[in-house]
Amino acid sequence: MILAIANNKGGVAKTTTAVNLSAALALRGKSVLLVDMDSQRSASLSLGIRNAPATLAGVLFKGAPAREAITDTTVQGLSLLPAHPELAGADIVLGAVKGRERILSRALAPVEAQYDFIILDSPPSLSLLVVNALAACRCFIVPTVPQYLALEGLSGFLRAVDQMRAGGIEAGALLGILFTAIDYRTRAAVEIAEMIRAHFGRDVFRTEIRVNTRLAEAPSFGQSIFQYDSHSTGAAAYIELAAEVLKRSRAI
Repeated sequence: MILAIANNKGGVAKTTTAVNLSAALALRGKSVLLVDMDSQRSASLSLGIRNAPATLAGVLFKGAPAREAITDTTVQGLSLLPAHPELAGADIVLGAVKGRERILSRALAPVEAQYDFIILDSPPSLSLLVVNALAACRCFIVPTVPQYLALEGLSGFLRAVDQMRAGGIEAGALLGILFTAIDYRTRAAVEIAEMIRAHFGRDVFRTEIRVNTRLAEAPSFGQSIFQYDSHSTGAAAYIELAAEVLKRSRAI
């Protein structure tokens, strides 16, 4: 299954989720490829990959084979297709290409059968890269924090996906909305979380990722949360999320 982690709003733990969900699935014996689509290279850096000789930019812009850019990580069962700062210019480079919304899908097709899961860590925007991620994926997860502005962003993002479909671009199905960096010590967080659950119902994951300093620290060591602190509440939460993702994936 190709699974995109997407939200046009930044600061919602999208990369944290992409990296640690990928690692959690690998720990459960799944073969996983994480594709870093963000020019800031956050997912790559979070796994200790800084200067990869081949990257997603070469795959998308120059037609290089994806297999030549895929590298192993220190997490057994988890491979990475790293990002490059050049991805910031994707809209300009790919804007005039015929079938531009399916470039990623075509690039991943030769390697898709090698993995149980391909996780796409898309940038925080509604750019052509995000359109490619949504067009390539079977399902997508929307991480969000229980804050008013994040709620507005969530609604806007889901409307944008519907507009893609209305415009004739196929997009994956919503696998679930995930609460991240949730802090129930604030009244607003409680109220907005309840509001989102009431509105979206079963589309919201049962699993929640609470505020956890160990999750914030792990990327600076180039490690997943399981390598950095496998006994933390953050690690437990992503193990739980992986189980829920597997269950929902089987249903689809």
